[in-house]
Amino acid sequence: MTAHRAHPLAPHAPYITPGVAAATTDLTKAYGSGDTQVVALDRVSIDFREGEFTAIMGPSGCGKSTLMHCAAGLDSPSSGSVRIGTTELSGLGDRQLTQLRRDRIGFIFQAFNLLPTLTALENITLPLDLAGRRPDQQWLDRVISMVGLSQRLDHRPAQLSGGQQQRVAIARALASRPAIVFGDEPTGNLDSRAGAEVLGFLRDSVRELGQTVVMVTHDPVAAGYADRVVFLSDGRLVDEMAHPTPDRVLDLMKNFDARSHTR
Repeated sequence: MTAHRAHPLAPHAPYITPGVAAATTDLTKAYGSGDTQVVALDRVSIDFREGEFTAIMGPSGCGKSTLMHCAAGLDSPSSGSVRIGTTELSGLGDRQLTQLRRDRIGFIFQAFNLLPTLTALENITLPLDLAGRRPDQQWLDRVISMVGLSQRLDHRPAQLSGGQQQRVAIARALASRPAIVFGDEPTGNLDSRAGAEVLGFLRDSVRELGQTVVMVTHDPVAAGYADRVVFLSDGRLVDEMAHPTPDRVLDLMKNFDARSHTR
């Protein structure tokens, strides 16, 4: 009897490795060639587990954003493997990759990337509208309630504070119920109070909604909201910390800085 296999781009396709939302294996990314070649990532293998909040940290230029961009299908690796669930990204054409990013991945950037002419609700549902998909109203209501936007849905971005705009961006990333959400310094343009609010919402999306979140950050306080922190240095994974606290993260980061200065 042949087992039924879900379509590889189905939003809830089964995973090869149970509990893993995304994974890289021997991921290498190099820019240029010959003497001018720069290796941004050097054989990085990592699993991002379902229902877990992972922070990626390391010194400037260590490959944090490159890892996130490759893992999210925004950039292609020089060699190695990237998977979202069962789907190997290298086997996809441009159109399939666009569909996978739209259906299975959520993105939160520090620049918010909201359209100024649309209301908060229209910005939240925009990716679904572009895909021709109707939102799951019960899920959408839950997400909007969680990020505290129920009274702001008819406001345009210019009528919202920076923290509220980033909450709209979080709701937009969660609205399609993606397999994984990637955040690139999502609190980088916010003051500490608004940043803490946004990080709390990301934490809640993992705890209450079972979302998988991967965040690049340079901030030990932000990393303290995560379930685990992975550390990069010179394009390689060099350490990992479960149940991080800002103080423990800061101590480890100081060690990286000390090592780089003694080279």
